[in-house]
Amino acid sequence: MRVAIIGYGKMGKEIEQILLQRNHTISHILNSEEKLGSLKPGTTDVAIEFSHPESAFKNIYHCINEGIPIISGTTGWLDQKRAIDELCTNKGGAFLYASNFSIGVNLFFELNKRLASLMAPYEEYNAGIHEIHHTSKKDAPSGTAITLAENLIENHHQYEKWELNPEIDHNTLPISAERIKDVPGTHIIKYESDIDDITIKHVAKSRKGFAMGAVLAAEWILDKQGIFTMSDVLF
Repeated sequence: MRVAIIGYGKMGKEIEQILLQRNHTISHILNSEEKLGSLKPGTTDVAIEFSHPESAFKNIYHCINEGIPIISGTTGWLDQKRAIDELCTNKGGAFLYASNFSIGVNLFFELNKRLASLMAPYEEYNAGIHEIHHTSKKDAPSGTAITLAENLIENHHQYEKWELNPEIDHNTLPISAERIKDVPGTHIIKYESDIDDITIKHVAKSRKGFAMGAVLAAEWILDKQGIFTMSDVLF
């Protein structure tokens, strides 16, 4: 398949390598919004977008408007996602967004949901999420942490919302975030009581897992129409 890479940072370069290893063709490498006009249905089959929060909406909008299926892993722009979903529905397009494309993380998402439902009856346990990323990551909390929080809230009646470093509130799920130079992305979910603690953790050892998941999603979406997540691809 012919693939356009939108955003050519560390993730874009990792995606390029996996695409070539899997015998796909790179149709475009775009690192600037000004070059979006060259991206047309006749030139590419699917786009994979890992750019910046400030440019993601325009990139995704262009692809859907042009009828190009698009995979996006850019975080920090989701306040505009409803408009993208509406455009995709109206255009009969194909769009897949994930805060994290790693197969391991998506299994971790499912584990988090199950653990939340098991812990819900036990009010003596207080939940919290902690995430650690490299200093070049611009958004906090991470998109993955937000997904974990939303899934936990859906499966645990105690929590009504999440907040970054909130005041103590029985109904607010706390998220804490650290930015440290040269560390692997880490997400920790902890249930703490006076008697004991229960903790699950995911540590990303490299970007390869994220890139492979994005490529698998691009291969999967080619003949699809609709709005999807990685759960549709994997489960």
